[in-house]
Amino acid sequence: MNPVEISHLTKHYPDFSLNDVTFSVPAGYVTGFVGANGSGKTTTIKAALGMIHPDSGSATTVGHERIGVVFDAPPYNPEWRLKDLGRGIGRFFPTWSQERYDAELQAAGLNPTKKVKELSRGMGMRLQMAVALAHDPELLILDEPTGGLDPLARSEMVDMLAQFMVEEGRTILFSTHITSDLDRLADYLVILSRGRVVANGTAEEIIDSFRLVRGIPEHLTDAVRQASLGLRSTSLGWEAMMPTDAADALTDRIVVEAPTIEDLAVHIAKEAGRE
Repeated sequence: MNPVEISHLTKHYPDFSLNDVTFSVPAGYVTGFVGANGSGKTTTIKAALGMIHPDSGSATTVGHERIGVVFDAPPYNPEWRLKDLGRGIGRFFPTWSQERYDAELQAAGLNPTKKVKELSRGMGMRLQMAVALAHDPELLILDEPTGGLDPLARSEMVDMLAQFMVEEGRTILFSTHITSDLDRLADYLVILSRGRVVANGTAEEIIDSFRLVRGIPEHLTDAVRQASLGLRSTSLGWEAMMPTDAADALTDRIVVEAPTIEDLAVHIAKEAGRE
């Protein structure tokens, strides 16, 4: 069994629906879960963690005691002191190491006598990582952990995740709309748009399947329009995603480049929004 299995997951709200979402997170790899804010990433993660019940479909994971979770903000009592937080949470995890927790706090420069409410956003993320790592999880699930962090803090977070993956058998599901955080890490990608999966596979396969193309208005022919995904056009020029085979057949006057994960997320989601 994969550490995370999402099958035909559907959840309806008055102003949003998650529709027939299906994907898996293979063991030993980093899966980037990509989409704009409001695309359904958090709803999917909450269903996987048993925090909400889907209307239909299923979301299963390895046992909760084997999962470390980092949300976009610490979910702890703001009045708790960090030293007491570790002792309280540790009772729920058979593999909890207070020594590891204390070491992670020290490495992050966190004063154990401080209260949760006294931490900056970056320090709050480091606290969640300390809690997540202190029970030696097999699976890390991260829901927008770098949103609102400065570039240095984001880079440090990515470094911590890369270090986590050094040990064999560990797995990460990394949900984010800041796709540059995945450039160093992602082995697999799941791209979500408006509650639907619009791309799913290895990062290499998805990137190799598409090309970013751009040109001046005169080069935007009907044939180019038809082959384009997520076309963005102005009076100065245009840009689109295109299947690699179609891009390779274009005139030399059109710029053709390998896309970044951000390029893919933007253009594929834009195209999905038109359907």
